[in-house]
Amino acid sequence: MFGVDIDALTLDETVDRSIALVRAGSPAQHVVLNAAKVVAMDHDPQLRAVIAACALVNADGMSVVWASRLLRNGLPERVTGIDLFERLVARAAREGMSVYFLGAHADVVNEVADRLVRRHPGLRVAGVQDGYWSNDDDVVTAVRAARPDLLFLAIPSPRKEFWLAAHLDALGVPFVMGVGGSFDVIAGRTNRAPLWAQRVGLEWLFRLLQEPRRMWRRYLVGNAAFLRLFVREWRRPR
Repeated sequence: MFGVDIDALTLDETVDRSIALVRAGSPAQHVVLNAAKVVAMDHDPQLRAVIAACALVNADGMSVVWASRLLRNGLPERVTGIDLFERLVARAAREGMSVYFLGAHADVVNEVADRLVRRHPGLRVAGVQDGYWSNDDDVVTAVRAARPDLLFLAIPSPRKEFWLAAHLDALGVPFVMGVGGSFDVIAGRTNRAPLWAQRVGLEWLFRLLQEPRRMWRRYLVGNAAFLRLFVREWRRPR
């Protein structure tokens, strides 16, 4: 769909696939796809190429899931970045895998590490660093030296997708994943939409009401653009 392959996996299946990638040992990048990213890909062929090259691609937005079903190629369910992030941290704690938290403000990322260690005793945190660095090489060197099994990066899109793709081999981490605003939610800085809103695909509206000045263009203008792209996809010969 929209020029990229999307893995038709449930959340449980995605967790298993992610852990399999960790065990395989070769650097692999995960990415989620939502309406905003579909629109961004349409304007940026390089972003589409980065996403298409990822080892694992999930549909984060309900709009993408609904579109797949209307196109008679239905995805089984929405796999959100934050749900996958939390499940992978829990699995890492159980299986003795190490994690590295990179991004957000220093107080936020440290709070994330503290809370997740308390939630999952025995979790091995290989490293913690905020997202305000000036030298990519220093960050890559620090991560590589820490040798984590999983790296979670919380910086805005599409910077995180490009950054992980550019440094994937140099980082040497078996599984890397961009987690967007998940750190802020885990640290208690922002609230996630109620479960009912998530289930009916209105999580975007909840975020818009929380941060109207920052989110209005992404959701109102972006959603209209996504509908246009869906119509184009519908008309495309198959």
